[in-house]
Amino acid sequence: MLILSHGDVRRVLDGAEHDVLAAVRAAYVLHAQGRTAVPHSVFLRFPGDERNRIIALPAYLDSPEAAVAGVKWVSSFPGNVNSALDRASAAIILNSMRTGHPEVLIEGATISARRTAASAAVAAATLGTTGSGVTLVGSGVINFEVLAFLRAVDAGLDSVTVFDLDQDRAGAFASRCAARWPDMKVDVAARIEDALAAHPLVSLATSATVPHMDGSHCQPGALILHLSLRDLTPETILDGVNIVDDADHVCRAATSPHLAEQQVGHRDFISSSLGELLLAGGRHERSADALTIFSPFGLGALDLAVADLVHRRALELGLGTRIPGFLGNVSA
Repeated sequence: MLILSHGDVRRVLDGAEHDVLAAVRAAYVLHAQGRTAVPHSVFLRFPGDERNRIIALPAYLDSPEAAVAGVKWVSSFPGNVNSALDRASAAIILNSMRTGHPEVLIEGATISARRTAASAAVAAATLGTTGSGVTLVGSGVINFEVLAFLRAVDAGLDSVTVFDLDQDRAGAFASRCAARWPDMKVDVAARIEDALAAHPLVSLATSATVPHMDGSHCQPGALILHLSLRDLTPETILDGVNIVDDADHVCRAATSPHLAEQQVGHRDFISSSLGELLLAGGRHERSADALTIFSPFGLGALDLAVADLVHRRALELGLGTRIPGFLGNVSA
């Protein structure tokens, strides 16, 4: 068994945004072509605890390089941030498609964050951004990665407005952004209404468990990257132009699209999947008035695409630690 640590993963992925974007984009197309298997995620929740959860995302990806199968086991404990710990942690196992044996165990939080950010950036590029700025609601790891990947697809992005319920955290996040991108104008909004109105591109990456926001303060025709899936009211979803990664996946687990489906009894409010748009080619023409909302549930196939990239590059670089005899006395 090969073990790839956080440091190994960072050595592969740091500065490799365009490679990650290509892997995620290709995985979306393969999914649209029916060349993936993505069973529903399994949510492990705990009695009397509405915030914390651990999720298993098994998947198969028929990648042109080589088919890959595996699972991501990812936890979300929002209270960690109060102890200076990351909210999310994860491990990814990739299995041999010849024997089924687990071949590599990879630190998965970095992969999870960057595939989420890459999916947001692919959506922004496909759905058409306007202006040169973005509003980030939530000042955690995900939105920092979102900003990095948005900059990778649009070098003209030079302004960011940050909002977080914790103003100290928002200020620290803004300082980190300014240090990473000295040429970027970074503002911290005191009110969420001002943040939403600042730019026509908005990324929502919060730990919200129930809807708390409508789109009334957004610019007309704004693009909302609804990454945390439970921020927007069902009415906002129903009034918007909705793009998802997979309707069957996103319409469950009390997401905003799921609540909208329960309210009206159908999914006709979903216009398309991102994979279908990518497969069709061309640039999507956004509504000038209605909000366009991208709600990605986060498909395990995307994690596999990036994990496979990490695995292959790590082998080339000789990274990781091998544990002989991990599976016992089994033939290869």
